Amino acid sequence: MDKRTQEFLTKPVIPLLIRMSAPNTVAFFIQSIVVLTEVWFISKLGTNSLAAVALAFPLLMITQTMSGGALGGAITSAIARSMGANDIDKAERLIWHSVVISLGGALTFLLFFLLFGEQLLFLLGGRGDILKESYTYCSYLFLGGLILWLSGSMSAVLRGMGNMRFPATLMICTSFLQVFLSGGFILGWYGFPQIGVPGAAIATLISASVMVIIIFLKLMSKSIPVKLRLKQLILSRDLFNNIFEVAIPASVSPLLTVGTILVLTGLVGTFGTEALAGYGIGSRVEFLMIPLIFGIGTAMTSIVGANIGAKNIIRAETVGIYGGTSAGVVSIFIGLILALFPDAWIQFFTDDVKAFEVTKLYIQIVGPFYIFQGIGLSLYFASQGANAMKWPTIATIARFLIASIGGGISVHWFGYGIGSVFIASAIAMMIFGTMIFVSIKKGAWRVNT
Repeated sequence: MDKRTQEFLTKPVIPLLIRMSAPNTVAFFIQSIVVLTEVWFISKLGTNSLAAVALAFPLLMITQTMSGGALGGAITSAIARSMGANDIDKAERLIWHSVVISLGGALTFLLFFLLFGEQLLFLLGGRGDILKESYTYCSYLFLGGLILWLSGSMSAVLRGMGNMRFPATLMICTSFLQVFLSGGFILGWYGFPQIGVPGAAIATLISASVMVIIIFLKLMSKSIPVKLRLKQLILSRDLFNNIFEVAIPASVSPLLTVGTILVLTGLVGTFGTEALAGYGIGSRVEFLMIPLIFGIGTAMTSIVGANIGAKNIIRAETVGIYGGTSAGVVSIFIGLILALFPDAWIQFFTDDVKAFEVTKLYIQIVGPFYIFQGIGLSLYFASQGANAMKWPTIATIARFLIASIGGGISVHWFGYGIGSVFIASAIAMMIFGTMIFVSIKKGAWRVNT
C-alpha cells in the first residue's frame, strides 16, 4: 500500500489534518488574495465595472465549484477509496474518466451560456455597458472553460493520492502569474493592452493553462503512485458511475449555492447599481474564509475516502467531526474580524458612499454566521469522501429555499430594506451548517458502509 495512504489510516487525526490541510490552506488563501486584488484593479475602472463583475461572479463561481468542488471532490473521493482498497489499476483508469467528464462539463456550460447567458445577466439587472462588460467577461471564461475544468479535476486527482503539496505549490505560483497578468490586461500596466473587466478572465485562463500543462507532466512522471498511462484509456460505465455517484448529488450544492447568489444578486439589484457593487465586494471578500475551509475540506475528502475504502468508519467520522469543528472556529474568527472592523478594509475597494454602506451592512449581518458556513462546507467535502451526500444535499436545498424565499418575501411582500435580504442569507447559512454536522453525529456516513 502507498505510504501516504497508510498514514491516512494510522496517524493521529489532528496532526494529520493540520499537515494535510496546510498546503491547500496557504494556496487557497493566496488565491483569495488574487481575487480581491482583481476586485481592486477593477475598482479603478469605476462603480459600473464593479457592478459588471458582481453580475458575472455567480457564473464564475458555479464553474469553479462544479469543476473543483463537485467533480473535483468526487474524483478525489474515488481515487482515495481506490487507494484505500489498494487498487492502483482502478485509480489509473479513473484519471481518464475524469478527463472525459471535464470535457463534457465544459461543453455543457458553454452551450448553456451561449443559449441563455445574456438573458440571465439581464434578469439579474444588467443593462447597457454593465451588461456588455459582464457578458464579454463571461464569454471569455466559458470559451476557455475546459482549461478551468481540467485545472480543478486534475488537481483533485493528485489530492486523491494524498499529494497535497504539489498542486498547492503550483496554485501559489500561478496565482502570482495571474496577479501580474490581471494588472496588465485590466489596467494596461507593463505595456499590455488595456482590456478592462474581460482582462480578468484572460488572466485567469492563461494562469490555469500553465497549471494544467504542468499537472499533466506530473501525472506522466515516475514520482507518483498513480500515473496517466495511455494503456489505461479503457472507459467503462462502472468507473463513470464511481465518480458520478458522488458528483451528481454533490453538484446540487454548488448549483443551489450559486442559485442562492443569483437570487440574492437579483434582489440586491432592485436597490440600484451602487447596492449591487457593494454586495459584489462583500460576497467576494468571503473568499478570505473559503481557502481555509477548502484547505481543511479537501484534506478531509482524501483522508475520509481512504478510511471508507479501508472500512474504517469510526476513524472517518472522527476526522469529519474534528475537521468540521476546526473549519467553524477559523471561519467565525475571520467573520468577526471583518464585521468588527469594516472601515479598515472596505475603503480599499470603493469610495462610493452607498456601495460602502451596503458592503458594511452585509458583512456585519452575515459575518458572525460564518461559523456555520465553515462547518457545513468542510463537511460537504468530507461527505464526498464518505460517498454520503444525502444530508449535505438536503441541507443545501434548505439553505436555498430559506435564503431565496425569505429574502424575496421580505423585499417584495413586506417592503423591508436590503438588510432583510442579508438576514435571510445568514439564517439560511446557520441551518445549512447545523443540519450537516448533526447528520454525521447521528451516523449518516454509516449507511453506505
